Amino acid sequence: MINDAFENRKYIIGGLISLVVIIYVVRLFSLQILDDTYQDKADSNAYLKRIEFPSRGLIKDRNGKTLVFNKPAYDIMMVVREMDKFDTLSFCKLVKITKEEFKEKMKEMRYRLGYSRYTPQPFMTSLSQNEDGELQEQLFRFKGVYLQKRTLRDYNYPYAALMLGSIGEVNKKMIESDKDFYIPGDYAGQNGIEQTYEKYLRGEKGLEIFLRDAHGRVKGRLNNGLDDIPSKPGLDLTLSIDIDLQGYGEELMRNKVGSIVAIDPATGEILALVSSPTYDPSLLVGRKRSENYNKLLKDPYKPLFDRPMMACYPPGSTFKTANALIFEQEKIITSATAYSCQMGYHVGNFKVGCHAHYSPLNLRQSVQHSCNAYYCAGFRAMMDNKKYANISEAFETWKNHIVSLGFGYKLGADVPNEKRGYIPNSKVYDKIYGEKRWKSLMIVSNSIGQGEILATPLQIANLSAITANRGYYYVPHLVKHIEGMELDSLYTTKKITSIDSAYFTPIVDGMELVMTAGTGWGSRIDSISVCGKTGTAENPHGEDHSLFMAFAPKENPKIAICVIVENSGFGATWAAPIASLMMEKYLKGNISQNKKWVEERMMNANLMPDLNKKAVKKEN
Repeated sequence: MINDAFENRKYIIGGLISLVVIIYVVRLFSLQILDDTYQDKADSNAYLKRIEFPSRGLIKDRNGKTLVFNKPAYDIMMVVREMDKFDTLSFCKLVKITKEEFKEKMKEMRYRLGYSRYTPQPFMTSLSQNEDGELQEQLFRFKGVYLQKRTLRDYNYPYAALMLGSIGEVNKKMIESDKDFYIPGDYAGQNGIEQTYEKYLRGEKGLEIFLRDAHGRVKGRLNNGLDDIPSKPGLDLTLSIDIDLQGYGEELMRNKVGSIVAIDPATGEILALVSSPTYDPSLLVGRKRSENYNKLLKDPYKPLFDRPMMACYPPGSTFKTANALIFEQEKIITSATAYSCQMGYHVGNFKVGCHAHYSPLNLRQSVQHSCNAYYCAGFRAMMDNKKYANISEAFETWKNHIVSLGFGYKLGADVPNEKRGYIPNSKVYDKIYGEKRWKSLMIVSNSIGQGEILATPLQIANLSAITANRGYYYVPHLVKHIEGMELDSLYTTKKITSIDSAYFTPIVDGMELVMTAGTGWGSRIDSISVCGKTGTAENPHGEDHSLFMAFAPKENPKIAICVIVENSGFGATWAAPIASLMMEKYLKGNISQNKKWVEERMMNANLMPDLNKKAVKKEN
């Protein structure tokens, strides 16, 4: 019995000793391997490690004009452990901040992710080359403080701010997503091309290692610099945009709210991407970035809102071309099919109004005159057709064709924050009206691009490109070439729609008639065959939006475009002339003398909505 007790005690003591050993081993492993604190302490005594930031890649337009380049800047770095007997007042005077601001910055630095008093920490960033001069001469007086060189972005043109994007200090989320590269105080692309192509543009960091003596003074480079790691510059990008066309579009859209999207149909390359109102990209560079950003953020006209990619509108009459293609594909109509119009579409007390034109109209003429009655009749003929089991099947067939034409989902453009727009499915109407309780007349507004349908300017421009190509498109994109690399296959693979190419012929002919003898007559271009479609999108919050989509020339198209001017009424009044000027500028290089008065009118017009008036209207 005694022996058994002894045996048990032996195992217990042995187990405890083993447990203590394991705890010590785990703790030592944690301190020596996982925790960098002691390594930092040791290294900081012997070495000073300075990051060498790479030069960020340049950004050029399709003609080789440099849009974004780099200029030198400096960060004030601190090794807190070394800042003994620090003359705070003199330092504050040198860097032109108050003592309270100094305390606040030190507090922010200490609470920053990855802070260590043994390693260099950014205290003040993005000082210009002019600010650097005096600091270089005086910083020797402040132990533990030095200047670290980096670069800031600079711009040759005051255009394309949202498209290009900006760079700013990384946040906690960005650091955690790429811990092998980012540390607190680093800068990265925050939006636009700078964000999408960040990993190409940023390059690879280098490292300079300096030896310290027993007093912490720098005594030269370790192994004469042989252990330094040189930085690698970022890759240059060539964009598809034409900066002259981009700038011209921004001038035309001055004092207007809306967007312009111009695409090369043959490649999907975006030629211009205008969001209005806009701002000078240089505002979001340097020490005043935060101040300027907050001003832009508070602007009631929302210049930071990327309208070509994010704004969603009812596409209005531009959508009729998509419906016509579907009706043809589903054998609901032919090019010869005619419907009558008596100033609108009438069923009992229900009416969809239309403007005066002769009647009946065939397909080409329906596009030319933008007849609402034609598309209401065609849509109902499809929804009620007996070849479908029920209206849900008919509507799903319609919806799938619409999706193949680039609506309802993101196209995949290489700019962040692209929106998908909205195309309902049959379940939406089951939910609204009850399953099997809805009829074609209840959803007929889809036929004229109203109702539940929403589309982005990019999607409408892409529809124009599809029509120009007679049935296919390439995903719209902004980057034409990445230095030393192949472009993503997403942007070089042809997307075939569900509509046979033959069905595009009457639509293209009808769009040509719009420009020669229809609502777009006033926006035709001499010696160039333009195919266009005007549109007016209903707006419950104010005046209707003016829309226009077009491509030119009719044969071998070089440009497809969508223009939207918010709160400006009919498409032919504002959107069409702006689109016409953009196409002429791109195709001819200049504006004809007989169009100069139109150009002047567009540039000088102020169509900014009265937000106070809008607010009152909404309240009432």
